[in-house]
Amino acid sequence: KLLAQSGLHDLGMHTELCSDAYLDLYEAGVLTNRRCTLHRGQGMLGIALGSKRLYDWLDDNPGVIAAPLSYVNAPEVIAQLDNMVSINTILEMDLTGQVCSESIGPRQHSGSGGGFCFAYGALHSKGGRGILAFASQSKKGLPKIKPMLTPGAVVTIPRNYVDYIVTEYGVARMRGRSVKERCEQLISIAHPDDRAELRKEAQKLFYI
Repeated sequence: KLLAQSGLHDLGMHTELCSDAYLDLYEAGVLTNRRCTLHRGQGMLGIALGSKRLYDWLDDNPGVIAAPLSYVNAPEVIAQLDNMVSINTILEMDLTGQVCSESIGPRQHSGSGGGFCFAYGALHSKGGRGILAFASQSKKGLPKIKPMLTPGAVVTIPRNYVDYIVTEYGVARMRGRSVKERCEQLISIAHPDDRAELRKEAQKLFYI
């Protein structure tokens, strides 16, 4: 809804998972695919999951291509899309920028999906940006930004492929930053209740 009301226009769709949100953008006149540098005029998806209204829109729609994930998620394909903006979420990350999106400690929670593929592809896209957006704490009040990943946690996205981090407290730019700069940026957008402890632990780890 925010994108539909943002004043943006001529957005393109290249997504692993197509939901009703894309239909909302299309109906608002925001999603046109006119400027796509690959398959111009057509949106790309790998999976569709949503309402009957969404499926009716996708059915026999020449403006949409459904393709295997081996193509949709291929970093070399994503990189061909100029100004690609990749948006994903995470389970947790550490103060250096390492991201876990698929396990809680050693326990597998979900698949890795296209998180790394889209992060890598967006970084190699002309004008591309990679965004990881998430709430600073879990529903149980546990921090998602931690000094170190939970022991056993899988690194889904290595820190060198992390670009922008967004929480409800702001935006942190990771690309090209030193470990010290990353720490300061991430602490500034962590939950206020967690910042003092994060700073204390970062000092113990000689990050800052």
